[in-house]
Amino acid sequence: MHKTAVIYWSGTGNTEAMAMAVLEGAKEINPEAIVFNVSEISVSDALSYDTLILGCPAMGAEVLEEEEFEPFFHELENGLSGKNVALFGSYGWGDGEWMRDWTKRTALSGAKLVETEGFMINETPDAEGLALCRALGKKAASVSL
Repeated sequence: MHKTAVIYWSGTGNTEAMAMAVLEGAKEINPEAIVFNVSEISVSDALSYDTLILGCPAMGAEVLEEEEFEPFFHELENGLSGKNVALFGSYGWGDGEWMRDWTKRTALSGAKLVETEGFMINETPDAEGLALCRALGKKAASVSL
């Protein structure tokens, strides 16, 4: 069976709420889909999944969280070639530069992006935002089934 993992980092709970909604959508297609906080999974275990749905908020000067998520992603990106990958996250300022940079890095790794621009929500996701997160999870879990 096609394996799907949602892997995220969250500081305020906004990206975690998004991750849980993404997981709900993914489970509609693949009941075996699973969620991990980035601290709960190794890069080698993450690479055993066919589809990775990755979530991280914008931090500092619009970058990925630097203590846990950036080192994880830096190591992960070397193995993403041919994998289905979707990106999401929340932000509180800026214009999404962190997501554009992250999407570009992911594409350059050879991954097959589910959404070419990534998916962002400003601050706390509302009901509409959570519905869009569920749709992202469903779409990502549907890829290559």
